Amino acid sequence: MILPLILLSKNPAKLYKRKTALTIRSRKGMVMTLDIEIICIGNELLIGKVKDTNAHYLAKQTTQLGANVKRVTVIQDIIEEIAKSINEAIARKPRFIITTGGLGPTFDDKTLQGIAKALNCKLEVNSKALAMVKKKSIEYAKKLGLSTEIEMTPPRVKMATLPEKTEVINNPIGTAPGVRVDVQSTILFALPGVPVEMEAIFEETMAPLIKQAVGNDVFCERSIFADNIIESRLAPLIDKVMSDNIGVYIKSYPMRIENKPHVELHLTIVSSQGQMPNEKLAKTAKELVRLIEANGGVASESKN
Repeated sequence: MILPLILLSKNPAKLYKRKTALTIRSRKGMVMTLDIEIICIGNELLIGKVKDTNAHYLAKQTTQLGANVKRVTVIQDIIEEIAKSINEAIARKPRFIITTGGLGPTFDDKTLQGIAKALNCKLEVNSKALAMVKKKSIEYAKKLGLSTEIEMTPPRVKMATLPEKTEVINNPIGTAPGVRVDVQSTILFALPGVPVEMEAIFEETMAPLIKQAVGNDVFCERSIFADNIIESRLAPLIDKVMSDNIGVYIKSYPMRIENKPHVELHLTIVSSQGQMPNEKLAKTAKELVRLIEANGGVASESKN
């Protein structure tokens, strides 16, 4: 992946209320996109009970929008672990942090408590969130043909008990609202762990915001498949092509077909449309194909 420079902040909690403009950095001529970190919360992920499809979805979607996923972290349902992971992420100053999981009504849903601890702020019943939870509960009761005299039980109130001074995010599908917190130049979003709910909130609220922050930058990709040449012989060819084409990243994925070497070379670039990234990828791919064939390999190209 394209790795940006890291800037550190010693006291992220004290910078809780401040907002600063997005900065775009460069290295060796590369245009660096805004950074995103993903934190997936849940013991079920760590014991292998549930496959973490949320991280895959978020990584793919944010990358396609032109952002740079810097890190994915998976942690337990422990308040201290959540707080520690959030503060460590804030210290690295990504533009966005996205957490998934832990917003529900049960005892093991501890994400909001972890956020409050990380930012050294209080939890409070949020009136807007409470109204959302009640409205969704009534809607579900109607669908099931049950009484709409909804009691706001402690588990329901729990979903509306948020860190103070946070923004409530509409959940188009589920009951638990999402949460937004601004921490200096970082925006932290807490999303539900249920995939359809997480995806709905992301598409409705986060995707437009990320695209706006990314600006004119776009992510482009294509693949070359190399046969009859082993990965160790490809390595110096990849190094040369990347050196000749600054900004293009090439990752090799070795496979085998009928016990013969078969390697996918995945080319990616993030840059503004004005820099003609697709044309640059085409030029890079052509050079790589030429070198593969000059070294006894067979190359075929596939646009993603």
